[in-house]
Amino acid sequence: MEIPQIFKAFQRSSRDGAWVAVVISKRGIHIAQAKYLGTRPQVTKCAFYPLAEVSASALEKVRKDAHFDNSRFTTLLSASEYQLMMVDAPNVPVDELKTAIRWKIKDALSYHVDDATVDVLQIPSNKYGSDRPQSLYAVAASNETIRKRIALFEKAKIELSVIDIPEMAQRNIAALFEMESRGLAMLTFGDEGGMLTITCDGELFLARRIDISLGQLQDADENLRQQYLDRVELEVQRSLDYFDRQFQHIPVSRILLSAPQSLGLDKLLTNSLGMPVEMLDLAQGMDIFAVPELSDSEFASYALPVLGAALRQEKKAL
Repeated sequence: MEIPQIFKAFQRSSRDGAWVAVVISKRGIHIAQAKYLGTRPQVTKCAFYPLAEVSASALEKVRKDAHFDNSRFTTLLSASEYQLMMVDAPNVPVDELKTAIRWKIKDALSYHVDDATVDVLQIPSNKYGSDRPQSLYAVAASNETIRKRIALFEKAKIELSVIDIPEMAQRNIAALFEMESRGLAMLTFGDEGGMLTITCDGELFLARRIDISLGQLQDADENLRQQYLDRVELEVQRSLDYFDRQFQHIPVSRILLSAPQSLGLDKLLTNSLGMPVEMLDLAQGMDIFAVPELSDSEFASYALPVLGAALRQEKKAL
């Protein structure tokens, strides 16, 4: 399986060792480090540094405190910093694909397409016997957004190798819990809202944002909280119905849920969807012995994006 390069910041020779993910959120800085021991990853560090405002000096302090030297660094864009669009694959040679995609998405951007950084994620539906037209995801962010992110990390003496997106980070985690040739739906909630992904054999087939944050699901007002839960239920049902229509050759076997267990969202969705909904237990897919906090469902919910980013794998050049 080829792992796509999302917004690769620099082309440099590969270094052995673990990836270190440093992700900026509204509440502060999340960091994680993971390495693969065979097919099972080991999380060596996962921590959160609360900050009212993130600066280059704060990032540098985190790097020094965590003792991340001679590491490969990656980060994630926030939801407002990029667009992820499903488009029909153009019938062009591979080396012309990105140019053709730029033309397809230019009207959907709020800035000129010449000022965009664009990458492509293939959706390999044909290999599963589907007769639907080949589709792909186009990922776009403004060049200015990418430049600012790289500059911020450079000031903190953090040399970024890759700038990734949360959908791919969630795919990295989902891949550890899949059953062969069966779709896995993964529903997560954090500061930026909810995200539903459906993956199969390590490939991302569907990604949907749900405009409801973890904080809203924990709202003290019971009526508001119920409204949010009802909206989540509706969005998940619609997404599963869409996936079944578009990718009917890939059965979705279950939903993995990352949210505080106290919400009871797993029971609500099981009853309404008629499908197994299981709480995500990270220990079933990776070694979290060094970070026991990841056994806590609320800590894990907020840490999931940075953890997924640190679980990045790449094919080594032959």
